[in-house]
Parts: sequence; C-alpha cells; structure tokens
Amino acid sequence: MNHRVVITGIGIYSCLGQDLETVKKSLYAGKSGIILDQSRKDFGFRSGLTGYVPEPDLKARLSRRQRIGMHQPAMYAYMSTIEALDRAGMDAGFLEQYETGIIFGNDSTAASVVEAIDKTKEKRDTTLIGSGAIFQNMNSTVNMNLATIFRLKGVNFTLSAACASGSHAIGMAFVMIRQGLQERIICGGAQEINAYAMASFDGLGTFSLRENDPVRASRPFDKDRDGLVPGGGAATVILESYESARKRGALILGEVIGYGFSSNGDHISNPDIDGQLRSLSMALRQGNVTAGDIDYINAHATSTPVGDASEARAIYEIFGDRVPVSSTKSMTGHECWMAGASEIVYSMLMMEGDFIAPNINFGTPDEDSAKIRIIAETCPADINVFVSNSFGFGGTNSTLIVRKWKE
Repeated sequence: MNHRVVITGIGIYSCLGQDLETVKKSLYAGKSGIILDQSRKDFGFRSGLTGYVPEPDLKARLSRRQRIGMHQPAMYAYMSTIEALDRAGMDAGFLEQYETGIIFGNDSTAASVVEAIDKTKEKRDTTLIGSGAIFQNMNSTVNMNLATIFRLKGVNFTLSAACASGSHAIGMAFVMIRQGLQERIICGGAQEINAYAMASFDGLGTFSLRENDPVRASRPFDKDRDGLVPGGGAATVILESYESARKRGALILGEVIGYGFSSNGDHISNPDIDGQLRSLSMALRQGNVTAGDIDYINAHATSTPVGDASEARAIYEIFGDRVPVSSTKSMTGHECWMAGASEIVYSMLMMEGDFIAPNINFGTPDEDSAKIRIIAETCPADINVFVSNSFGFGGTNSTLIVRKWKE
C-alpha cells in the first residue's frame, strides 16, 4: 500500500529571515539577504560576497551538555526544527511517545574540523580539544544532535549529496513514509556559512565579483551573471503519513506527490541536461501529473552560465514557455546543502500566500533563458502544484513535486 505523504510543519533560518513570517515578507518584497563580508577578503577570498546568517544564541534554550556538540549546521537546524515542530503541533511529549525519524541533508562541517586541528597544533595535546569536538566534526552532526535533544526513536541518518542534499533528504523521507516504514520524519538541510566552509569553493573562481553591489550580485538566468554567491542556514520540513496527520488532527499544509532522481554519470562538476530531464520526468510520472499540471517551478539556477543554461534547456524541453519559473537564489545566494529543503519552504510560503516570488536581478535573458517564462517581479498566483529542482557536484539530481492539500 502506498501511503499519502503530507507536510504538516515547515521551519526556516536563512539570510531572508530567521522565521517563516519574516522570510515570507522578504520573498514577497524581493529582498536580498546578500552582503559583502570584509573578513572574507581579509582571509584571502577572491569574492567576499555571502548570504548573511547570524549564529543563534542557544544558551537560553539548551543546556551546556546539549550545546557542546553543536556547530553551525546543528545550531541552524535546531532553530528551523523547533519552528517546524511548533507549526506541526508536535511537542516534546509527543516525540517521546510516538516514533519519529530524522533525515537531514548536510555535506560539510569544515569549521569545526579546522578548529579542532588548530587547537591540537597549538596545545600539542589532543586531550585538550574538548569532548564536544568529535560530535561537531562529523557530517552527521545535525542528526546526532537533534535526535538526542528531541529524543527521537525512528530512522536517523544524514544524507550527503552536495547541493542536492536537502532535496534528497526530503525525497528519501517521502519514500519511507509512502512505503509504510515510518509514520513521520523530520527532514531538511543545513549549511554552515563560514570562511572555512567556502574557501575551496571560492578558489574555483565560480563566485560573483560584484562586490560593489551585493544585492545585485546573484543573477540566475541573466545574461550578465558572473557567478554564484554562497549562502546558508537551515530548513526543516515535517513529513507524515496522511493517516498519522489525520489521527492527531494536524493542519495539513501540502502533499509531496513526486520525487525524481538521477545521476549524470559524466563530469564531476559540469551539469548535464540528460540527467536533469530524467529526474524531472521521473518525478512527473511518480506524481501522476503532466507538465500542464505544474503551476510554478523553483529552479535550481545558481547564477552560473553553464548551470543556468542547461536547466533552462531542460525546463523548456519538458514545460515549454508556459510555466512560471524563478530562482529564489537570486535573493539568498546558493544555500548549497540546505538549498533543496529551503526552496521547498520558500515555495510552500508562496503557495500559502498566493504569489510567486521574483527572480530578482533578471534584466537581460540569454539564448536559453529567453525561451522560458521567468518571473522577474512578484506576481499573484494560485499555485496548486509546484516543482523544485536541485542539482549537485558529482552529477546528482533531485526533483520534488508538492501539491496544495486537498482530500
């Protein structure tokens, strides 16, 4: 039996705001969260641009024992998760009593690793690193911390798939609930935002150099784009079986109906239109919907010439020029490991608010983006079904399809 998989909670902690209401307003206003961080220039970065995400102060929320194993990804994910759980109506007592799983996308913990090594070099004694370092250093840091704090009893693992990590985490949670292996799963993505995490990425020369005008630096699909801008934070989505949600009287926000995936099997960093087409087609088949049923596409488009162009061609091949398209990365920059999850949250907020957020900084289309319907300004829209694309290094592709809730 295939169970219906519904969304009962969402939470966000990003450069657009640290709660759902603030982020919703930022999306509607087309407000960018990108700044110039001088400390990155001092560090040796080619580009000092970044999405600004403050570290939360968790002292009033968690004990020292609970905080000791947390670094940026876990901190951000804790904040987005408490908001999602509150929205879903799940408190500590519920999680203690009912089996709940967690699958989070995360693909680096660079800062905590570097800090531990630096301390060892300085002290010449590994026993002085601190007991929490090992839990901060591991890629599974989000899962191990949140599973412990919330006393979760279900599935518990981290999904590492580059910039598609958050999307695949939601997709795998969808598969498990659909097959009846779990009733509810906390899923999402987290991305540290510090110099250590982004130095090697900056070294590839793929970041925008529009440092004199940060809010206009990220320009997905625009002919004059010169590279992406890194971002970060965390996003959480609570998935449940329909039966579970109905039994506890939860407010259902939407339904995941399709998950498509593929591997390009080609270049380690360059995108491939064939892989994207297979991921999109699989999601449509699984969701039992056609291209004509889709009301909005939140594109992966990161503001790189090759990546944006290949996605525009894939979208045009399947959807033509009818479906509205925008990339929220124009406002957030590329949120990397969390992007596939945050863009589900952003799209849910649009669905809830009956609008499409703009692809800001889109002034001049190129040969490929001119063929699709890119939304450059906020517009009213009745979104019943949306698509979210996520693609990552190594050729991993993920597509999620979400429908507005209806019995």
